[in-house]
Amino acid sequence: MPEFVLPSGSSVTLPDDPQRIVSFSPAVTETLFELGLGDRIVGVSAFCSRPVETRNIRKVGSYGSTRIEVLEELKPDLILTISGFQRELYERIRERFPVYIFELPSSVAGIIDMVSKIGVITNRKDEARGLEFQMIKIFSSIRKHPELRGYIEIDLGGPVSFGSQSYITDALALMGIKTIYSGFNSEWLDPSDNFILEKDPEIIFYEPKMYSKFSEKQFKDLIKKRGWDRTTAFKNNRIYRTPGTLDFFAHHGPSFIWEVLPWIQNITDEIM
Repeated sequence: MPEFVLPSGSSVTLPDDPQRIVSFSPAVTETLFELGLGDRIVGVSAFCSRPVETRNIRKVGSYGSTRIEVLEELKPDLILTISGFQRELYERIRERFPVYIFELPSSVAGIIDMVSKIGVITNRKDEARGLEFQMIKIFSSIRKHPELRGYIEIDLGGPVSFGSQSYITDALALMGIKTIYSGFNSEWLDPSDNFILEKDPEIIFYEPKMYSKFSEKQFKDLIKKRGWDRTTAFKNNRIYRTPGTLDFFAHHGPSFIWEVLPWIQNITDEIM
């Protein structure tokens, strides 16, 4: 069995053609399906929702937790996780199971690169390159408009925004939207309402909590409560709620390229 070097510099021995895969990362799970490995996935986290076929796969835990006895029952020959919030989970299970941990992408290029790495780990290199080509083709068609001052917030159990180390900040910047927290050297952070009003964003994106039934009235109430109705974004009708009930900006799988980027593009094309 081949040996792979982890982002930490340590190494792990993994099967050269895994047959029973558990994925805790929604982005990794989506990529596995795109590489034709959906029938080999025996377990996913409760937050793996793309594609719809994941509904039929056993849920083995939340985004960052699991029960060891469930994994032992499934007998995976490969478990895939991602850094950040899942690192503690990785540390807990790596001594008992063959686990590979991917680095959380900090840029759009990192999202594409992760597809390549998943292809290497699962012995699907050619399929991964084909998927990379599709993603690059879509990304290369993106048009950058004159710079807008922006703000993005996601409800991850509380309001969260993003700094310079986030692929979200990178994607928006590449499309001409410089977020008010882009100068902060962090992946994510707790936003300040006073700071948001002081910086007065010209465009705001808001993503409700995943799976929540967030009504239009709730959205309007939030805008008023947070004082966003005093921003230039509100005055110009440029506060946008992400579509659907699944994670949108928060999802860094291949669909970030072919769903999120075109959605932003349509918005900036309309207003510029």
